[in-house]
Amino acid sequence: MTDFNKLHTDKLFINGEWRESLGSSSHPVINPATEEMICQVVEGSAEDVDIAITAARSVFLKWRHTSAAQRSALLNAIADGMEERKEDLIQAVSQTLGCPAHITRWLHVDGPIYAMRYYADRTSMMEETEKAAHSILIREPIGVCGFITPWNYPLHQFVGKVAPALAAGCTMIAKPSETTPLQDYIMAEIIDAAGVPAGVFNLIPGPGTVVGAALSAHPGVDMVSFTGSTRAGVEVAKAAAPTVKRVTQELGGKSPLIIAADADLQEAVRWGCEDVFINSGQTCTALTRMLVPADRYAEAVEIAKQVAEEMAIGTDANAFMGPLSSARQREIVRSYIQKGIDEGARLVAGGLDMPAELDKGFYVKPTVFADVHNGMTIAREEIFGPVTCLIPYKDMDEAIAIANDTEYGLSSGVWAKDAESAMPVVRRIEAGLCFVNGGEFNYDAPFGGYKRSGNGREFGEAGLGEFIELKSVQLPA
Repeated sequence: MTDFNKLHTDKLFINGEWRESLGSSSHPVINPATEEMICQVVEGSAEDVDIAITAARSVFLKWRHTSAAQRSALLNAIADGMEERKEDLIQAVSQTLGCPAHITRWLHVDGPIYAMRYYADRTSMMEETEKAAHSILIREPIGVCGFITPWNYPLHQFVGKVAPALAAGCTMIAKPSETTPLQDYIMAEIIDAAGVPAGVFNLIPGPGTVVGAALSAHPGVDMVSFTGSTRAGVEVAKAAAPTVKRVTQELGGKSPLIIAADADLQEAVRWGCEDVFINSGQTCTALTRMLVPADRYAEAVEIAKQVAEEMAIGTDANAFMGPLSSARQREIVRSYIQKGIDEGARLVAGGLDMPAELDKGFYVKPTVFADVHNGMTIAREEIFGPVTCLIPYKDMDEAIAIANDTEYGLSSGVWAKDAESAMPVVRRIEAGLCFVNGGEFNYDAPFGGYKRSGNGREFGEAGLGEFIELKSVQLPA
């Protein structure tokens, strides 16, 4: 078992050194499965942010001119360090988020290691030029970046920002969530051990209202990348606006899964439920509105009920679903379940009670609602818990209308007879991501949303593009 007390959780990582915070606050990190404290983590101040930005800006003047080969070697060294400390990373995420360790391995850690190597292979893009008539296009790093990452996929989102930023030649300050900060401490140690120059990467934990606000508003930050709620994303954008910095946002979702009339219903409904229940529903891309042909609706409801009732809950090797991340998150999810009941949705499985076999931990049963329509709160607002809503439709035009009747546009899904027959439906959905017949997340492809689900993209070559300024050089004709 990893001893997190050996991490420098009482310090900040600034300019290549572990140093005391200028503030005086700290906060506990709680294991949501046991409700016990793992450790205390220091909180940075606005003054600490200013010091880190000064360091990042100073080293940027040199770091931006390192060769692509040098940066590639460093990124691969970081990936090697992640492999060596994989068990530490797994335990850091599992014990603070509550995801069972055997699932954390492939859901939270393997992918980020792959993504780090992916960007190691793409540093050379920064040295490539393009011809445009009598002009040459040159790529340059945007500068100093502020990263505000969430608690639900903490390592995934850390790497989705840090890896392309390093590949581009940017410097950065990272602020993890107070709920799940430990993997960032491990990554700071890995990045330092890999030989990344002092000041290129800085780590300042603390509340969003202090550290996040300072990063967003600071004139020395050229870009801020935020992942979290739409409400908080709006505040980040407001704070960033006076300095006209680039802002990328990966925000909320209320994503539909359209099950076509020719789909294998058993397979589609089971996959749709598991998509919502994995990570205890704390997934921004979760397909929480399941749209089913009206003439097969009763059958779909029974399948969903069976899946929910079979779900293994806990943190052992047999568990599929762990606790929610915090007591606060559990109460939020319970309040939505109560709202669904109050508004007339039919509770098919799950509900407000603690799972019978557990007497502690922030657990919520996998919950299925039927007789839901798109005007209900549980069909319109992001619950961020293991709650799925089944909605009937009479034809595909109505299914598309229901799917797009949301302020969000992050993710979506279509399950049809085959991928070819799904594509006409895919093209009509207003979302940045679509999973067809159970297709898996792809780190080589861009990730991001439409509408109020944010702007900008992470992962893939488009994710690198967010950290690039294009310079157009006009040559004599």
